[in-house]
Amino acid sequence: MPILSTDKVKLNAVANDKYEAIRLAGELLVQAGHVPAEYVEKMIERENALSTYMGGGLAIPHGTNEAKTLIRSTGLSIVVLPEGVDFGEGEPANLVIGIAAAGDDHLELLTNVAMLVSDDENMARILNAASAEELIAIFERGMEG
Repeated sequence: MPILSTDKVKLNAVANDKYEAIRLAGELLVQAGHVPAEYVEKMIERENALSTYMGGGLAIPHGTNEAKTLIRSTGLSIVVLPEGVDFGEGEPANLVIGIAAAGDDHLELLTNVAMLVSDDENMARILNAASAEELIAIFERGMEG
């Protein structure tokens, strides 16, 4: 099962609040079979304990440490919110990347994603991607190097 695939990408999404955005990202991981439904609640729990907003329009919600046992396989989901959603940090998140990382994949995956989107040019290309395929290509190129 690939870490990222078109069925885990949602372009032009709309969310009323950060919880709805996290649920959108989490549901994509559930539907793809990476995690069971209860993992989404662990993503919400994690958000309540510590914001997953990284700055620069990016949030990377993931489950609590206790939720690691729920993860069946490593996966990423990507939700693009053109209107943005407030994560409580005073600026909107336009890109919400859900992470379910099995074993020790967690830190490497977070680091790769953070480095990719910390480049303003990459972030602009991601937010303006016309298709899930185009968005995935940006991630695959960015995460190789």
